[in-house]
Amino acid sequence: MNGLLIIDKPQGMTSFDVVRRVRKLCGTRRVGHTGTLDPLATGVLPVAVGEGTRIVQFLMEGDKTYRATLKLGEITDTQDAEGEILERRQVIGVTEEALEEACRSRVGTISQIPPMYSALKKDGVPLHRLARQGIEVERLERQIEIRRLEILEIRLPYVAFEVDCSKGTYVRTLCHDLGLALGTGAHLTALRRTRNGIFTESDSVTLEKLTADANAGVQPKLLSLTEAMHGFSKLEVSAAAASRLRDGVPPELASVSGSIDCEEGDRVLLLEEGILLAIASFVPSRSREKRGDFELLRVFNRPG
Repeated sequence: MNGLLIIDKPQGMTSFDVVRRVRKLCGTRRVGHTGTLDPLATGVLPVAVGEGTRIVQFLMEGDKTYRATLKLGEITDTQDAEGEILERRQVIGVTEEALEEACRSRVGTISQIPPMYSALKKDGVPLHRLARQGIEVERLERQIEIRRLEILEIRLPYVAFEVDCSKGTYVRTLCHDLGLALGTGAHLTALRRTRNGIFTESDSVTLEKLTADANAGVQPKLLSLTEAMHGFSKLEVSAAAASRLRDGVPPELASVSGSIDCEEGDRVLLLEEGILLAIASFVPSRSREKRGDFELLRVFNRPG
């Protein structure tokens, strides 16, 4: 089996718990996910199967949308409701205008310090393991992009909001930082990912549905590699170029049929009769070096 499943992750499971379940349902160990969701979180989790694991890096680059709820007045060690409360503060004088201003100030390119309770690693050891041993290490700030941050509901001390953000954004850190800006402190109490790149809640399936289908003898319906890479330019190559491509030889522009609507550096899908053969960068300047007009990023072993 090769392709992509869009799972609606339930609360209480880690992303790797989901991977283990999918391995069992699909009967293969070649399974991976495209972006960690904490046990507290629910929602859209693309899971790659078989050859699909080779496109994970491309799928992880897309923006995400989350619906979240924070609680003002409490700071926790994990920045969410699963941690220990470190400090309690009074929630006094927090107005809708103050909340709106705090959100507006975080739209755009901002810096975040990743939390200690995260899957990031220090010398090969996940930070959350160090945190549970009482060890805190220095983390470098990272640049992230908040495209939109909209308050949905205010029922103090709780505030619900929706955020569109770049990869690498920690929503619980966003909650923590909003609390500091307001002077009350805050932590995340609920989180749901409603979009991961091009995939939304409407594309997802529950593990319960997959399990019921498996018990009834129905195999999971996977998105093909080509469907999973929706949004990338698709270019058909000749049979001769396809044969060379399988040996790792990038095609020349002359071997591509149809018009090419892409610019230097764009990523494209190279196909033969609709079947994905490779993901490549369009680099016509390479032709002067007699290495074809594309730089191969992934060549697939099986049809996609």
